[in-house]
Amino acid sequence: MTVPTLENERVLLTPLTIENYKELITIAQEKDLIYYSPSIISTKETLREYVKVALKGLDNKATLPFIIYDKQQKKFAGSTRFGLINWKNKVLHIGWTWIGHEFQGTGLNAHVKFLMLSYAFETLMFEKVEFRIDQRNEKSKKAVEKLGASLEGILRKDTLMNDGFRRSTCCYGILKEEWPTIRSTIFKSF
Repeated sequence: MTVPTLENERVLLTPLTIENYKELITIAQEKDLIYYSPSIISTKETLREYVKVALKGLDNKATLPFIIYDKQQKKFAGSTRFGLINWKNKVLHIGWTWIGHEFQGTGLNAHVKFLMLSYAFETLMFEKVEFRIDQRNEKSKKAVEKLGASLEGILRKDTLMNDGFRRSTCCYGILKEEWPTIRSTIFKSF
């Protein structure tokens, strides 16, 4: 299985590889970049392991990992992926998304999500896209709500964090039949 290249005027999503992840080392070391994630990426070694896990998922047809390039700033900005891909039921997750602090709040993430949602619904013809977010992460919850995702429920204390805290996870979703309206209203300028 190959990871597609997705692109619009603002962002370029290309396959994340064991070669190009090095472009993200400095960003991955930014303070509290993935505070609400159980992953660790703050050193070259932990970032490499993170990428290896993503690529193993690609080998198992369970993930499609991307490196994010901001065409406006002409810089690599972070990473994202499709994950927990259920080919039979046509459901996948968009997540594992992190972008450097200088790119946050610039509209870059909305462009990333637009490309990914378009690909999931219009090319893969999936039935549903899900997002999983730490209940404490207000910024990410507001971002997916702004994309038109609906809160479907909360998994209570389902994830053990690196500091021993058991987080609760908010589950959001967008259905295939909701996508045309979301595309024409929320993403009308894309």
